[in-house]
Amino acid sequence: MTTKGPSRKHIIVPISNENKMKSMEDSSTHITNINRGLKGIKSEVMADFICSDQVGITIVMNKVASSLNFQTIENYVKNVNCIKADSVKVSQLLESKSYLKIIDIPYLVKNINTPITANVVEAIIKKNHIFNNIALALRPWIIKVSSKSDIAIIWLDIWDVQSGNKVKGLINRYFNIESYINTIHKANINPVVP
Repeated sequence: MTTKGPSRKHIIVPISNENKMKSMEDSSTHITNINRGLKGIKSEVMADFICSDQVGITIVMNKVASSLNFQTIENYVKNVNCIKADSVKVSQLLESKSYLKIIDIPYLVKNINTPITANVVEAIIKKNHIFNNIALALRPWIIKVSSKSDIAIIWLDIWDVQSGNKVKGLINRYFNIESYINTIHKANINPVVP
């Protein structure tokens, strides 16, 4: 299922919460510097404002950015002193959210016998090549199948193009977590969203 998300005028920059807070403290300076860089390449596109969301920051433009505009903005963000460049993930021009669920996940993490967390899931996704170029719209949501089960379902909300092509490339794919083989399925809206 795909729902309307940000418009093509939004540039989503996934960054850590710490860097998000630092970048929002001086957002007006960042807008001025981004626009200075865009004027330097003789662009008619300008940044209007920066806002934060659950993924990182979103830079809202007055027009749809070209690839040159996009590269200029991404280079600026990666070179801001208060932001660690290695914590900036792939910036994206995206239009909608899509929903996936991963089934047959072990609920308890091997060796430490504690429930799996969103941080563990994000680390697994980051390491696995099938999730390349995927940006999470929200943190993963983990639901235990039943009170007596040792298996969980993980719900993922991802930023996708309007056609849903990113999610189509993941549906029915398999990957390993520990010794388990897990399957990715299409899902309706995340169960935590009303």
